[in-house]
Order: sequence, then structure tokens, then C-alpha cells
Amino acid sequence: MPVQGVHPNHKIYEGILKFSEGAVRKMVGKAKIDVSIDLAYRLLHPRNTILVTCIGNDGKPNIITLAWSMPVSLNPPIVAISIAPKRYSHKLIEETKEFVINIPTMEIVKETLYCGRVSGRNVDKFKETNLTPAPAKKVKAPIIKECIAHLECIVEQQITAGDHTLFLGKVVAAYTNEGVFDETFDIKKAKLVYHLGGNAFATLRDEVIIPS
Repeated sequence: MPVQGVHPNHKIYEGILKFSEGAVRKMVGKAKIDVSIDLAYRLLHPRNTILVTCIGNDGKPNIITLAWSMPVSLNPPIVAISIAPKRYSHKLIEETKEFVINIPTMEIVKETLYCGRVSGRNVDKFKETNLTPAPAKKVKAPIIKECIAHLECIVEQQITAGDHTLFLGKVVAAYTNEGVFDETFDIKKAKLVYHLGGNAFATLRDEVIIPS
């Protein structure tokens, strides 16, 4: 059965991990326990963590760390990011209607955490983390040179969703470091960052699972 958003010729690299029937039966037999509604969102974690760059009318760039992002349309290519209105980056994106999604790896996980804990109202995150801003191809917001992939976006729509805002961005340019992506990331070379919750992050193992 094809998976929505995945092309039928989608390349899977290597390594098939087989689970024993006994292990599956053990998981099925576990008792269910309630989870606080306040923590229900973490049942959807770990989530791919991104560094979003944006810029305000004053020309000052900023970085915000997000785990709440997703593709929402293939044609046209549209992605969604979720940001609380109190965040400084929310104001900047509202002003210029653009942003860049930068994909970090575990090599800069400390910088990734820092950019999520400190407000750009008070500090220059590029300076404090020694991350390098570089010109984007289509938008004014910079890319982060140390990240391995970049999606430049123009805001198409802004939607209030409870205590957050969804910014729907049309992708106008997308590119990666050479040698890490060919229809999918090579997870042996690209150790992507996944947010578990709080200050905890994880990455993927090298195995790729192809269910039979």
C-alpha cells in the first residue's frame, strides 16, 4: 500500500531490521496507562528538529529551533511550521512573510538546543553559537551554513491554532549538501536531530526497515 507523500519509486537504501514474533507479542500484551493531556503531544515525538531562520524589517536575522513542522502539500510544495505568538521569530515572520527551514545534524545539537532556549530579542544567536549566516537564493532570510539542507519559503497563509500560529510556506528553493541526499537522506552520513522532549534529543540508527 503506497504511503501518502511518498513516490512509488522512492529509494530505500540498505539494511532490513526484522522483529521477532515473540517481541511483537510482548508489546501487544503490555497494559495501557493514561498520559496527561498536557503531555499528549509528546506521544508524537521524537520529531525531526529544524532551525528556522527569519529576518525582520530592520534587517536583523534570527534563528528559532522547532520540532513542530510538516509538509502539507506536494503541488504546490507547501510546508507548515508552528510558532507561539510570544516568540520573537513570530513577529519577524509576520513582518517579512518569509522563512528558511534549515536541517541540522547531531554535530550542532548543542547549538540547536541553545537556539530554542534563548530569545533573539536579547542576543544575536549567530554570534553566540558561531553558526554562519549565508545568503539564501530566493529570500532575504539567511541560511545556516553548518546545516545540511535548506528549504526557502514564502508565507502563503497564517492560521491561528489554539496558542500557536501555523505559518504555511510555499517552498521556492530547496537544496542540500552534496552526497547526503538522493530522494532520501543517507542516514549513515546525515545524523539528523530528533526532539524527544525537554532538553533531550536522539538520532536514527543506520538500519532502514522495509515491512514485508
